Amino acid sequence: MTILESIREMLGTRGIQFREVHHGVTKTSEESAAARGESLSIGGKAILMKVGEEFKLFVLSASRKINSSAIKRQFSERKIRFATSEELQSLTGLVPGSVPPFGRPILPFDIFVDPSIVSNERIAFNAGSLTDSIIMQTKDYLPLAQGTVFAFSISAQESPE
Repeated sequence: MTILESIREMLGTRGIQFREVHHGVTKTSEESAAARGESLSIGGKAILMKVGEEFKLFVLSASRKINSSAIKRQFSERKIRFATSEELQSLTGLVPGSVPPFGRPILPFDIFVDPSIVSNERIAFNAGSLTDSIIMQTKDYLPLAQGTVFAFSISAQESPE
């Protein structure tokens, strides 16, 4: 079963309403938002990072960027980094930009959600490919994702502390 099929099944068995959009290949958050006809800010960007010795999945608004200092503080770690394309492929079978904002049972990672997601009415995300997106209510997404919420993003214009 593909990741998209797994997500469809998870949403369907719980009776969660969602909209699926099939679109051309999108390589950036801006392209994905345009293809979906949605605001960049409701995009859920899922980023796999190595924190200490463990990989963790971080979900934030596509209009924001990771604040490494906040993640280091939260986990009391000095070393964190983005997963490489090769690590992402090896651990998930996915390419950058296609990672959905779900940990277990979809992807084998602990998941952390930034308040920039919580504050939106909807979340839109690529669902395991660069050509398939799902848009759903954030109130349905949050209990399903079971992510730990803490602030780890900054606006795209800010620089980290």
